[in-house]
Amino acid sequence: MTTDETPQLTELVNEETTPEESSVGSSEDSMGEYQQLKQELYLITIGITAVVFAAVTYFYDLRVALNYLLGAAAGVVYLRLLAKDVDRIGNESVKLSLDRQALVVVLMLVAAKWHQLQILPVFLGFLTYKAALIVYLVRTISIGD
Repeated sequence: MTTDETPQLTELVNEETTPEESSVGSSEDSMGEYQQLKQELYLITIGITAVVFAAVTYFYDLRVALNYLLGAAAGVVYLRLLAKDVDRIGNESVKLSLDRQALVVVLMLVAAKWHQLQILPVFLGFLTYKAALIVYLVRTISIGD
């Protein structure tokens, strides 16, 4: 063995990783991607909410736009609760909370019973987070092609 080969062998030994080390690295990469996904979904949801709020304010009155904004805020809270449930899946038992469903039920009950609120703008505002999911999906598919 020559002295020229020794640094190359040292580099090869240093570059080799055990399976545990590589799985930890890929796990950290996956968690980073997941955190980025959550951040991006929040930003897209807030962006869509701002655009639709401005459009509803322009075409309808402020009261309808505020109803939409209330629903959109509840949608962001719902998305946050969903993300917390997903975060807990790997750490705890697979018992998911019912807070998300309770939020939707309470929101619709309040909108139905309180005369200043209108059900349709509140419900459509709530569904804004679904529009953000669709935007993200279409963007991901178009980038992949």
